[in-house]
Formats: sequence, structure tokens, C-alpha cells
Amino acid sequence: MHRVTDDASVQAAASAVAADGGLDVLINNAGIAPSGDPGAADVTAEVMHAAFETNVVGAVRVLHAFLPLLARSAAPVVVNVSSGLASLTAATTPGTARYAYPGVAYPASKAALNMITVQYAKAFPTMRINAVEPGFTRTDLNANTGTQTVEQGAEIIVRMAMVDPDGPTGGYVDADGTLPW
Repeated sequence: MHRVTDDASVQAAASAVAADGGLDVLINNAGIAPSGDPGAADVTAEVMHAAFETNVVGAVRVLHAFLPLLARSAAPVVVNVSSGLASLTAATTPGTARYAYPGVAYPASKAALNMITVQYAKAFPTMRINAVEPGFTRTDLNANTGTQTVEQGAEIIVRMAMVDPDGPTGGYVDADGTLPW
């Protein structure tokens, strides 16, 4: 597993993987919620930039670098780790936890990641490219306040990483199925 944060790191990771021959599965799991993800009255351009640089630009950077290696695979799969907070439907449904979430940068960046997922899936129809919501998982991102273990959150990521060439692509899913955009 390689963790990449900038162009040089991405290229180094791609070169290391290329030396092994190719890549069957790419899991894009970039996610930050800078400065506690302030609400609309307090969010700044700098906070938005930080979230988009990691959660969106970083994902594109990694996808772009690894596309040639994925193209070598007989059944390439990309899993973009998104969030249920990216659902515009959920964010506009009163009474839900996603409606109540006040932050701007994190959900906006993950909604952009969902669009990237759709556009890449259309551009590369032989690849299975999906956005996955792992659920409210105990991680550093949420100060370990999540309601499920990392293993529970990883289940849908692993399941989508193992889709066959006839499996879904361009989707937005969680452990229970398709999510509303």
C-alpha cells in the first residue's frame, strides 16, 4: 500500500507499482475535514482549498497517475472513498443526520469526488469505478467518534474492490446498496 500526498509522491508510487507489472485495484481514500469543517458562516476560501486539494485534486492526481497501470489489468477497479455527507438528497432531507451536519468543505469536496467518479466511469467503461460511503467509522477524521469499527467500514470498500468486469460502475453505494445523489 502506498500513501501519496503530492505529484512527486504519486509518481514514485506509480513507478513502484509499475515495477511490479500493473494494478488491478486502486482505492482512493483521501479525506480531510480541515479546521473542524466550519459551517457556512465561518468557512473560508482557505479551508475550502485545503479540503479540495486533498479530497478532490489528490484523487484526480492519483487516478491520472495510475490509469496506465490499471489499463494493463484484465478487470481494473477504482474505489473512491466518499461520504454519505456528499449526498445532495440527504443533505436536503430535514430530520436526517446529514441534513443536520453544518460543515461545508468536507461534504462539498466529497460531492465533487462523486462527480469525478461518474465522469471517469463514463470515460473508462472497461473499468469499474465507484464511489463508496463506508459509514460513520471510528477514525482520526472524526476524532474516533464513529459508531462502527474500521473493519466494519472497510467491508463495503473491499466488496466494491472485488467487483467483476460485469459489476456496477459509476455508482454511489454504501453497505446497504445504492445511495441517492
